[in-house]
Formats: sequence, C-alpha cells, structure tokens
Amino acid sequence: MLVRHSKDVTPIRTKTPSDKRVLIGPKEGAPNFAMRIIDMPPGTSTYHTHDWEHEVFILSGHGSLVSENGETPLNPDDAVYVAPLERHGFANRGEDVFRFI
Repeated sequence: MLVRHSKDVTPIRTKTPSDKRVLIGPKEGAPNFAMRIIDMPPGTSTYHTHDWEHEVFILSGHGSLVSENGETPLNPDDAVYVAPLERHGFANRGEDVFRFI
C-alpha cells in the first residue's frame, strides 16, 4: 500500500507549460493506472491522442474539454471520460490555475 500527500510529489513541467504530479503510476507499482494532478496556468491548452482512456475530475478553476466537435466548459466537480484514440485536449479559460486529476 501507499499513502502520500500530493505536495510531497515534485511537479514535472510539461511542454504546455503545465505542472504535472504523478501521484500513482508504474514507479509506485501500478502497471495499469496513473493518477496525476495537472495544474494548467491561464491561457494554456493541449490537444492530443493516445491509446488509453482518461477519467478526469476537475478540482478547481475553469476550463474546457477540447474535441473535434468544439469545446465543452468544465468547472469544479465535473467528471470527464475520454475514450482511447479520441482526439482531445484541455484548455484553461479562466484567470486562475485550472487543476484536475
């Protein structure tokens, strides 16, 4: 078992640039799961695809889920599912950090 506080995990700066904290993943012995906290500064966005699904929970800030069909607003306590190989991204549309798991 593992218990850790998110602030004890050093953030990794991504190309977005956002800060990513990998709380649980392969290094922690989880071969099929990753739990990450992403902090996106205002005005940043991503758009990509990959072989695995996303389950995302919005913690704070205001952003959008970006898809081939446009954008869907996201707010705290929203949950998102993105299927494998579905082109998608996230965009911070607010004035504060957009934080999600």
